[in-house]
Amino acid sequence: MGIDIIPTDAPVGAEIQGVDLSQPLSDPDFATVENAFNEHGVVFFRGQSLSPDGLLSFTQRFGDISFNVFGEDHGLNDHPGVVLISNIEEDGRDIGVKRAGSRWHSDMCYTAMPPRGTILCAKEVPDQDGLVLGDTCFAATHTAYDDLPDAMKQRLDGCRAVFDFAGRQRAQIITQEQRERFPPVTHPMVRTHPKTGRKCLYVMRDDCTGIVGREEDEAQRLIAALADHIIRPEYVYRHRWQPGDVLIWDNCTVQHLAIQDYDLPLRRLMHRTTFAADAPPA
Repeated sequence: MGIDIIPTDAPVGAEIQGVDLSQPLSDPDFATVENAFNEHGVVFFRGQSLSPDGLLSFTQRFGDISFNVFGEDHGLNDHPGVVLISNIEEDGRDIGVKRAGSRWHSDMCYTAMPPRGTILCAKEVPDQDGLVLGDTCFAATHTAYDDLPDAMKQRLDGCRAVFDFAGRQRAQIITQEQRERFPPVTHPMVRTHPKTGRKCLYVMRDDCTGIVGREEDEAQRLIAALADHIIRPEYVYRHRWQPGDVLIWDNCTVQHLAIQDYDLPLRRLMHRTTFAADAPPA
């Protein structure tokens, strides 16, 4: 059987069928998967049974493992590259990162070289009498850029935003050591995707604290307007999880938001890996 790529109705997202990720992919099959990932920004596989070793091996086909600071205390035993995303508690302790991704963002944008992509493997999905909860939304930053007026595109040409690790209100406590590890950085507000060449907006309300060379009031108005533009409903794909889903997203092409509409005793457990980019944003 061949591999089928089935796009969603949104500007991003596609289901990939005909792949068993528990088995190593041939180079041609992986190339098909990677091309779909580059093209659609979000790809997902249903009904997978992927071990931590298999998840790490699959992730490393895309790039080196990239470690997220908020996963440092929640790595899977014997597999530190696999982070637990979960609301489950054991012995009064959270086993994973709780309430991760509750605001629109792109992973690790506060670093000088943000990761290329992220993979989530769904182990347990919250289900309320057959109603699946805990969806994840993805906004198409390239389509949002394409739809900007020409005057706005010209205004953004060459602009760089300031990204501050301490700028966003986070569920986790930020330590002084973490602040020192991640000083503010700047990135282009319009990124060129390294694989497709498409222009993508790279602006987030909470993580962007300013624009180089702009007065604070002007910068904040522009950041807010662009952040709201990116997440307009017509640009968003909303993924409804099923146990066994493996989903990959591109941190240039999309921003994402985890819907926090569940709590214990409804359980959610994900295995997450992140893979590095080849070069800083351009």
